[in-house]
Amino acid sequence: MSVTETGATIWLTGLPSAGKTTIAYELAGRLRGEGHRVEVLDGDEIREFLSAGLGFSREDRHTNVQRIGFVAELLAANGVKVLVPVIAPYADSRDAVRKRHQTEGTAYLEVHVATPVEVCSARDVKGLYAKQAAGEISGLTGVDDPYEAPESPDLRIESHRQTVQESAAELYALLSERGAA
Repeated sequence: MSVTETGATIWLTGLPSAGKTTIAYELAGRLRGEGHRVEVLDGDEIREFLSAGLGFSREDRHTNVQRIGFVAELLAANGVKVLVPVIAPYADSRDAVRKRHQTEGTAYLEVHVATPVEVCSARDVKGLYAKQAAGEISGLTGVDDPYEAPESPDLRIESHRQTVQESAAELYALLSERGAA
């Protein structure tokens, strides 16, 4: 890594099972292979270690997103490419993270992994859609809890129309175009 490597936060937002984490890890591998410093702030890991004790109320979700945004900005400000595959269902929470990055002069890209709920439900990576349908859980984002899709993300990926590799390549192209790859 060169001393002047530019960091950036790349926030991948979308419904559960949209493909956010899969795309993030695919891109992380490519960036690491080119010698970049990369971290993936996985939403499930963050909830376990950084946001333990928070629930899924609007306020707790906002707090979780702000904590992740703080850590992401700190890393990005120090030359790390930070991939953040986190639902972040509320526009105002995502906007607050973007503003923090702007205030600090740190690059921030919002990527909407725009996978329809029907596709996410069929994928159901963690079994959440099945649990919600069976009445075992409530508050599932995009089903019985709101998801506010970004109105003008830096990139919109339709992961159900292309491979993981194609999705990661599309995101890599954006990073290159913005001088962050």
